[in-house]
Formats: sequence, C-alpha cells, structure tokens
Amino acid sequence: MKKALLTLSALALCMAAGSALAKEYKELRFGVDPSYAPFESKAADGSLVGFDIDLGNAICAELKVKCKWVESDFDGMIPGLKANKFDGVISSMTVTPAREKVIDFSNELFSGPTSYVFKKGSGLSTDLASLKGKTVGYEQGTIQEAYAKAVLDKAGVKTQAYQNQDQVYSDLTSGRLDASIQDMLQAELGFLKSPKGADYEVSKPVESELLPSKTAIGISKGNKDLKALLDKGIKALHDDGTYATIQKKHFGDLNLYSGK
Repeated sequence: MKKALLTLSALALCMAAGSALAKEYKELRFGVDPSYAPFESKAADGSLVGFDIDLGNAICAELKVKCKWVESDFDGMIPGLKANKFDGVISSMTVTPAREKVIDFSNELFSGPTSYVFKKGSGLSTDLASLKGKTVGYEQGTIQEAYAKAVLDKAGVKTQAYQNQDQVYSDLTSGRLDASIQDMLQAELGFLKSPKGADYEVSKPVESELLPSKTAIGISKGNKDLKALLDKGIKALHDDGTYATIQKKHFGDLNLYSGK
C-alpha cells in the first residue's frame, strides 16, 4: 500500500511538473525570413516590420512573454526548428501535407492565393503554354518551389530557385527572369507598389492542390503545449479586435482570415 502511495505521489509530482512546463515560456523565439513585404521585411533602420511581425509581437504581448526574432532563409526554417534554433516559424509558412509530416502548426494566421508576376504587355498568363520556354523564379523552400518542380518543369518552363524573395525580384527586374511565382498579396503590396514594380503586373490566382492558401505558425512535431499556448494567443487577438486592427493597418478593408 505504501509503495502504491509513493507511486501515486510520484505520478502527481510528474503531472505537476508537466503543468508547470506548459506555462514556463518566458520567451518565444520566432524564425523569420524578412524578404517578403508586407508580411515580413526590414525597415530602413534595420528593424523588422510587417503583418506577421505585428501578429507575432501581439501574440507574445497577449501571452506575456518576450518575443525574439531569429532571421533565416526560408528553406532553413524546418531544419532550424528541428535544431531548436527557434520555437516557432512566423514567416508566411503555408500549411501543406508534406510539412505536416515533419512539423506541427498552430491555428490559422491568414490565407492567400499564389500568382505570377510578369512585365506588362508580355503576353504571359497562368496558361502553361504561354510560359513554355520562359524562365520563372521562385523562393526556395516555398510551396511555389514544389509547384515549379511538379508542374512547371514538366511543362517545359525553365525554373530558377533563389534564397530569398528579394533576389527573385532583382533578377526579374534585371531581365534574367521572365516571371516570378509567389504569394499574390505579397506581389501586389510588396512589389508592385514599389518603384521597381511599376512596369509589372500580377496574374490571376494559380489554381492547384499544390498551392494551398492557409498559413500558420510552424512548431516542432509533438509540441502540444506550445500549440495550445499559441492557439490561445491567436484566439485572443480575434476576440479583442487586435487582429482586425493589425490587418487594417497593413491591408485596409481586405480580410485575410478564412475563419471570418
């Protein structure tokens, strides 16, 4: 009986320790690739700005923890999570079946389609025939890379990978690329509204099961405590109107959240 009581005591201690662990986050380290305005980029003074940045900071404020942003190329995000370089990824990361095999995700942050960018009057479109023989650039590690390899390469389109989105646009404007493929809102608000994007246009959305729209915070596989914590923070932002305020700041009357 005594042994049983000791076992129960030990179990209670373990459960208490587990509970304490779930509330132990004093700092959350978020991986980010700041080359994707208006979601995440750098201001002239080097500070991180954007929709994702504001959402991450607001989540941390709600949870009363410190936010630490860790910069990384996008294709290093999942390896970074596995290596414990950061606790989560807030960098316009789309939820895909392939990613869900290796990492977990919070509830939705926002949703958005994929599109091409090409020069006005180029005659290019989402029709693969118009892109055959042309060169299309994309950022490594993105859903657009998976689409490029699975669809564009097989359709006779030349594709080129880049470490970040800034490099994609640099080669697009220099003429080394005929088109680029990326998130539609990022293209419209982060590139077309810049001086370099004045002569370019965005295509209609590219329809494919390889291009899902929902993005979320990527976290290590099996980290249920952190998922619950982040989901709590995201819900609070919707409940108190903070999400709507941040969304309006960056996108005006556009609604990026599919839950509404």
